[in-house]
Amino acid sequence: MKGIAYGVGVGPGDPEYMTLKAVKLIKENDVIALPGKEPKETVAYKIAVQAVPELADKTLIPVYMPMTMDLNVQRENHQKGAKLMEEYLEKGKNVVYLTLGDPTIYCTFSYLQKIIEEDGYETALVSGIPSFCAAAARLNIPIVEWNEPMHVIPAVHKLGAALDDSGSYVLMKSGSHMKDVKDLLRASGKDVNMVQDCGMDSEQVYRSVDEIPDDAGYFALIIAKD
Repeated sequence: MKGIAYGVGVGPGDPEYMTLKAVKLIKENDVIALPGKEPKETVAYKIAVQAVPELADKTLIPVYMPMTMDLNVQRENHQKGAKLMEEYLEKGKNVVYLTLGDPTIYCTFSYLQKIIEEDGYETALVSGIPSFCAAAARLNIPIVEWNEPMHVIPAVHKLGAALDDSGSYVLMKSGSHMKDVKDLLRASGKDVNMVQDCGMDSEQVYRSVDEIPDDAGYFALIIAKD
């Protein structure tokens, strides 16, 4: 019997937001994959180990996928990560890949999943609380109401587009181009809130475009409402 590769969401930062299913899978399996060169230095590990202390004694696989726009480098690292996980799957070991938020939303596991499935192994996804839902709860606001639409956008890839559709916008991956994103938000005329590092010790809340720093970090999530 070959093992199963699980993509497991650990939520946005607060270990109390981890699901019972995620905790159960970590406890029941010996091999845990984490997105980084040093597993114990990854954000996903630091979140999960607070809820499951025995994670520290598991076999930890480093799956390194550096942030780059070079598609060839991306594909090379995806292949390396998938093959590393497959070494354990072939031995009948399940591999639990821990990821921030939810594994179905802009998740690195998606690339590994395709390769692993093509190579004949089984995969499964375990949902976690998405960062934008946790951020809205932290802000104490609904994202959408009644018949409003919601637009979830990787802001760094949409800087040339106006936010002119009705409803609410969730802007993710904004940090490295925040100055340009702020110009986009001002032009939209929408009510803007941002949470950085939601659920972490370094969490910061901003209630307007002008409050948002130009050098906001990677885990900056913006909700813009009519």
